[in-house]
Amino acid sequence: MKKFIALALASVMTLSLAACGGGSDAPASDVAGTAISGDTIKIGVFEPTTGENGGGGMQEVLGIRYANTIVPTVDINGTTYNIELVEVDNQSDKTAAVTAAQSLISSGVVGVLGSYGSGVSIAAGQTFAEAGVPAIGCSCTNPQVTAGNDFYFRTCFLDPFQGTVMASYAAEEMGYKTAAIVSQNGDDYSTGIAAYFKQAFEQLGGTIVADETYQTNESDFNAILTTVKQSEAECVFIPCSIATATLILPQAKANGLQAHILGSDTWENESIVIAAGDAAEGVVFSTFFDENDESTPMAKDFVNGFKAYLNEDAQRITLNGGTDGVAAVSALGYDGYMTMVTALASLDGTEGDLTSVNLRDALAAVNYDGVTGNITFSETGDANKDAAYLKKVEDGKFVFVKKQIDETK
Repeated sequence: MKKFIALALASVMTLSLAACGGGSDAPASDVAGTAISGDTIKIGVFEPTTGENGGGGMQEVLGIRYANTIVPTVDINGTTYNIELVEVDNQSDKTAAVTAAQSLISSGVVGVLGSYGSGVSIAAGQTFAEAGVPAIGCSCTNPQVTAGNDFYFRTCFLDPFQGTVMASYAAEEMGYKTAAIVSQNGDDYSTGIAAYFKQAFEQLGGTIVADETYQTNESDFNAILTTVKQSEAECVFIPCSIATATLILPQAKANGLQAHILGSDTWENESIVIAAGDAAEGVVFSTFFDENDESTPMAKDFVNGFKAYLNEDAQRITLNGGTDGVAAVSALGYDGYMTMVTALASLDGTEGDLTSVNLRDALAAVNYDGVTGNITFSETGDANKDAAYLKKVEDGKFVFVKKQIDETK
């Protein structure tokens, strides 16, 4: 455990950008923001519902939509405001993300939730900051999302922690001495967490014997898998999208790859298991939440309520990957919405016009006990989260392995 803690600190210090801004007491810019008018408050939902991250993005949207059914209004200064969700599809694409963000600002949103996918969140960050509209990233884990941006927050842990968790599992829990890495070239999330895993694994005495990359939308991984197989790596870390996982797992099996496949939070989608079948058996990945963990007061009620919500409509089950399993990103989407509403409610008593900049300041001071744990923000706008869950695929199901605590928090 002490070795893990030291690695967590080293990873943050060595590979993270020098973060500035975020959840400080006052925003660095003097933008006016967007004023709240009438009796409706618009909250943007900035998520991929198509493209390679569409599956995970849709699960996050479902968590946000469910939260809106639970708390559809907020009272501020004697007025009951209806909370309207304005949804856009950023298409899992950085260019489309900027256009989607601009459309949200034009629609008059005062806050934004999203996105699943760090690359699109980073791409849109400046658009939100220049407009003075705060965004809460529910599951985007790359440090660059909030770095230098006073208007971006997040409710999840960061990749330095997640990469170290997986490296610690491989080296200390499983005793692996050699590892391979397969990551997506040009993708901030995939290459970022791969770098954190590599650093931590090597610091634990392991050796990276293959470090392979693939291009966006690539579908044939046979050459890469052949290289990994020839390296005789004991495990292979593959931080990739749901779509890529469904392709690479059957190809790994067909190539006779014996290395233990390790994934990251994006792997928690049951469509992967459905598509890959027994090729997914044994995969271990890190994630943010476990539906069977009742250590937080709200978790059980959320899980029961969200499952009921999904089962009310067959289309929701389809959008959730074909099951009523509760994905961690759905819980984070729910918490992101509730954190935003908590900050809005705290504006009660504010004099003068209510604006998105007021909301940003309220978020910096928010304290919300959520489904995924207590949520407060650091000076960089990052959630003060200290736990990751490890799960594995066993008999076609996601099974809890362990909960990893970062005692440096």
